[in-house]
Amino acid sequence: MEILAPAGSPEALVAAVKGNADAVYLGGKRFGARKFSDNFDNGQLEGAVNYAHDNDVKVYVTVNTLIKNSEMADAISFVKYLKDIGADAVIVQDIGFLRTIGRIDIPKHASTQMGIHSRKGLQWCHDNGIDRAILARELTLDEIEYVIKDSPVETEVFSQGALCYCMSGGCLFSSIVGGRSGNRGECAQPCRKRYSSRTRNGYLMNTADMFCVGHFDRLKEMGVAAVKIEGRMRSPAHTYLTSKVYSMIKNNGNAEDLERMKELLMTIFNRGYGTGYMDGVRKVVQPVYPDNRGQFIASVQITEKRFDTDGIDINVKDGLSIFRGEEKIGGLKVTGKGRITVPFRISDGIYEIYRTYDPRIDPIKNIFSDVPRFTGTKNIGISKFEPKVVIRGKRTPELSFYVSSVKVLNAVAKYADRVYFEMNGETEDAREICGKKDIEFVTILPRFSPADEDIDGNVMVHNPGQMSLGTGERYGSYHMNMFNSMFPNVLYQTTLSAELSKREIREICDRYQGRLEQMVFGRIELMVTRDPEMASGVLTDERGYQFPVYKDERGLSHILNSADLLLLDSLDELSSMGIDSMGIDVRKRPAEVASKVAKAFFGRDVGKKNEIMDMCGGVTQGHYMRGV
Repeated sequence: MEILAPAGSPEALVAAVKGNADAVYLGGKRFGARKFSDNFDNGQLEGAVNYAHDNDVKVYVTVNTLIKNSEMADAISFVKYLKDIGADAVIVQDIGFLRTIGRIDIPKHASTQMGIHSRKGLQWCHDNGIDRAILARELTLDEIEYVIKDSPVETEVFSQGALCYCMSGGCLFSSIVGGRSGNRGECAQPCRKRYSSRTRNGYLMNTADMFCVGHFDRLKEMGVAAVKIEGRMRSPAHTYLTSKVYSMIKNNGNAEDLERMKELLMTIFNRGYGTGYMDGVRKVVQPVYPDNRGQFIASVQITEKRFDTDGIDINVKDGLSIFRGEEKIGGLKVTGKGRITVPFRISDGIYEIYRTYDPRIDPIKNIFSDVPRFTGTKNIGISKFEPKVVIRGKRTPELSFYVSSVKVLNAVAKYADRVYFEMNGETEDAREICGKKDIEFVTILPRFSPADEDIDGNVMVHNPGQMSLGTGERYGSYHMNMFNSMFPNVLYQTTLSAELSKREIREICDRYQGRLEQMVFGRIELMVTRDPEMASGVLTDERGYQFPVYKDERGLSHILNSADLLLLDSLDELSSMGIDSMGIDVRKRPAEVASKVAKAFFGRDVGKKNEIMDMCGGVTQGHYMRGV
């Protein structure tokens, strides 16, 4: 089983090689999901690939962001360049982009951002030229074993590092609230902020890092091709230590040395560790603090600026930080054993002690201190991207309503051409009502379903693995991340990404033959999480914005935007672009609100905008005017 390490910089690449990683993943200056790591320019990439190959290490390059039409030619040129310099694979998120590079002879890996978490997802990968799928981090060990049995492609599993709170590829929180898209490599980490709910207060979405070395052998027995270490934004020392820990486990290294490496790893970066979802759907959040505090040592009583170290794992020259709750009081260097005197003003009380520096790390840093100058001689070529222009013409869009109850269905029925109904105990009643009223009925499939449950009729799908489900027409939700006109025209209708601007929507409409839907009303789903502790209710951030949360029948919690998307005054504009359907989300809304919204959109009554704003509170145009 391959040990795959992060290389966010030339120094980290050397650290991974010295740490005995089998492969590294790294990114260029564009199109990577870690825009703010150092990354590599084109010349450095060529030199990095040569250096890695000289040391029998493979190199996988991230091209794993959503690609705009305007960027497509450059992205294609970049992949051709990667083939020319001998990169071992490219990691891809964007389904449309995958289609454009299908004929470039380089192995392709499906990013975890694609949301591959089922057998049908793995089959889709095989059918679409994917050689390896990086599985969703929400899967348990038992689910991984079930999903990858007889897989037609290789599989890769995250085993170490940060765990996104939201299902990867589906997070819109940073983008819609903060203007920085995680799908474009600019995540602002809203999950690391403080929130309050009716019963809790703290860093309620701050996941502890994964530390799954104990599951290495089982993953290997299952047939997983690679275990992946997250951390392109972290230090070279972190890359070395994680690579070394996993390589020692793989090669049955000395147990005492292994424990020492684990201790150093927990010191150099630590905001809490766990096993994510591997051991089951259970607590993954560490709600006390979101930052790196180093290794927790003990809670101590400090009296007259002194505390006792007897029975505490503290060594001479260690660097310590002293905290009381969230507040860092100060730091010190240990100069002797026994009673330690704090060299700054501090009141008597109980404090938490964290080790932030261990002198044993210094000689390790020397191992990778000599970094070669990575250069190259190959030039990147120029590719063309000129899809045919499509004459869509002005259309009269249908109205498609997202609904989760029979009561709201009855409130919007006379205005609806189509209903997307969320799977729950009222689904069959809703299907019968729509049948009698001649309204097209579409069942919204679960966002996460490793078992590939299938149902009859029309379905709305959210990820590649669901694209073969249902017995009728298939509709793509905005979680399919349709971001360009190369998205395959295999669904009856696809909803455009919620991150597109008006100009980008028009560019896609001018070049795409299939049916398109644009969301025009409702609270956009910012996150979906498997966290069992997140309950239905409201999350309030530090600025006072309130985000509704509801838990579905599968145990998934859906976190919605604090404001409603409202594009009532843009309907004529969207019609002129050739949009086929307008998406109106009235799930979890009072029937009276749903009815008034439906009537306003049905009549294109812009005069009702203020009334809708008053009913809903905050409204937004989302990314329609700004994009990402």
